[in-house]
Amino acid sequence: MSGMALIWAANVKGLKPAAKIVLIQLADFHNKETGQCNPSAQRLADECEMGRATLFRHMTTLEECGLVTRHARGDGDGGRGSNQYELHLDIALGPSARPKGGNRGPNGVVSQNETGGNVSKTRGKSLKGETGVVSNRDRNLTIEPKKEPPSREREAAADEEAEKILAAFPPDRLRGRAACLAHIEEAVKEGIKPEDLLQAAQAYATDSAGFTRSKVCFSDNWFQSRRWQAYVDKQAEDREKAAALQADHHARLACWISDRSPMCKHITSTQVTVLLASKMVSEAQIQAAGLR
Repeated sequence: MSGMALIWAANVKGLKPAAKIVLIQLADFHNKETGQCNPSAQRLADECEMGRATLFRHMTTLEECGLVTRHARGDGDGGRGSNQYELHLDIALGPSARPKGGNRGPNGVVSQNETGGNVSKTRGKSLKGETGVVSNRDRNLTIEPKKEPPSREREAAADEEAEKILAAFPPDRLRGRAACLAHIEEAVKEGIKPEDLLQAAQAYATDSAGFTRSKVCFSDNWFQSRRWQAYVDKQAEDREKAAALQADHHARLACWISDRSPMCKHITSTQVTVLLASKMVSEAQIQAAGLR
C-alpha cells in the first residue's frame, strides 16, 4: 500500500460518497515502490462492497474527472489480465468536481496546487478508522501478476459477451460505452441470458433500420431504460410456443407408433431417439412399429 496515495484519495474533494470509496480502495492497492495498482475488478468490487456494474459506473466518473486512468493488460498467455490503474496524484478536485477556474492539467481538471489541496507528507496514522480502508494487504497484490486466477477467465468471457452484445446495436447510435457495458453486466447478473440480450440488440437494429436517426435510441439510454426487456419477453414467448408445438408433434408421433400406423414410415431416426429419451414410447413399441 502507499500511504501518500491513501492520503491523496482521502483529500480529494467534490466526489459522491460511493465514488470516493472506490478511489480510496484503489489507492490502498497502490504500490509506492512500483507505482502499480492492479486489483481485479471483482476484488475491487468486493472491497467496496458493491456490484461490478456499480463499480464500473463510479470508475467512469473517476476517469472523467481525471483522477484515474485504466490500462488494459494481458496475462502473458494471450488472455486478458486485470486492469492496471494509474492514479493522478497531482489532482484534487474542488466542491463541484469540475472547477471552472485555475490551472488545468492534461485532463481538464484543476491541479492540486490550484485547488488548495495540501497533502501532508508527515501524516502517518492509519485511515482505517476514518474510511474503512484495510491497510495490511499483501504487498504482492499490487505487483503485476504473471497469470490471473481462474475467475479472471470467466470475467474475460463475460466482458467479451458484453462487447458482442453492444456491437450488435446500431453502430451510429452508440454512446457511453462504459455505461452500456455496465448495464449489460447488471442485466446478466439479474439472470438475463447474454444470448437473449444479443438477440434483443440484433432485433432492435433490424426493426430500426428504416427509421430516421432521430428516432433510434442512443445505446446508453436503450440499455439503461431496459428497452431490451420487450424483446427478451417476446423471445421467451416464442420459445414457449415453439416448445408447445413440438410437444404436440411428438405426441402425435407417439400415437402413430403405439397404433402401428402406416404413417410411422415418415418418422425419422432422430425423432425416434427423442421419443425414447422423453419416454413417450418404449423400445418394444418402436420395434413393433417396424422402426428398428
